[in-house]
Amino acid sequence: MFSRTMTTGSISSYCDSLVRLGRELDKADAVLIGAGAGLSVSAGFTYSGKRFEEHFSDFQERYGFHDMYSGGFYPYDTLEEYWAFWSRNIDLNRYQPAPTDVYGRLLELVREKDYFVLTTNVDHQFQKAGFERKRLFYTQGDYGLWQCSRPCHQKTYDNEAAVRQMLSEQRDMKIPTELIPHCPVCGAPMTMNLRCDGSFVEDDGWHEAAGRYEEFVQSHEGMHILYLELGVGANTPGIIKYPFWQMTHQNPEAVYACVNYGDAAAPGEIAERSVCINGDIGVVLRNLK
Repeated sequence: MFSRTMTTGSISSYCDSLVRLGRELDKADAVLIGAGAGLSVSAGFTYSGKRFEEHFSDFQERYGFHDMYSGGFYPYDTLEEYWAFWSRNIDLNRYQPAPTDVYGRLLELVREKDYFVLTTNVDHQFQKAGFERKRLFYTQGDYGLWQCSRPCHQKTYDNEAAVRQMLSEQRDMKIPTELIPHCPVCGAPMTMNLRCDGSFVEDDGWHEAAGRYEEFVQSHEGMHILYLELGVGANTPGIIKYPFWQMTHQNPEAVYACVNYGDAAAPGEIAERSVCINGDIGVVLRNLK
């Protein structure tokens, strides 16, 4: 649909782009936020380097992986080891306070607007920052939810209490066998409610959120809407990036904004109605008036 010619933020100055984005945030009838991993990275949720070594140096030494993402896919010999890793990962990236207040600053900017959030992030930071639950659609799951690994039924389960017990009782990178979670229906091991294959459970809450998202999109067709894309990379462009481009192209009143470190661009077809800012999202949000 779109040409290969891409427009980046270099066509206008950083300051000019900030002014224009601030103006669009102020004037838009509605704001649809599309958030990817880069937003959480800007908030301090880094999965490698110092933060990884501080919390997973023992796993790194024994298993040889160097980031939390790799640790999530490591073929552990036992479920005791698997859940020792995952309980730490879940607690750190789901239940511990955010390292910085990037999400809170974003809420300040849109609190008085008619907004909705579409996100591939699974760390629950929007809701923790105070965004209204009914204005959120987490498409790829939630670190705070488990599901049957088969799955034998379409339901998810909160895991906070179980995770905290795993944390307090794990020793030598293993949890006690009796803490391994099993499906209450079929007895199979539980697993994370994260979209990585066809077994991902889309429960009632997921479908209700999907419906609210579709309703928001349809109710603002033809209006002055700002499609605000934050930290979306190339891993899953079909969820946020490509639909945002398409909806902007179809609606002459719409504006597309992309803020991302190292990868902020828009197709030539919508360049005149696009604001592309190559920079740290947290810094950009703080500088917006």
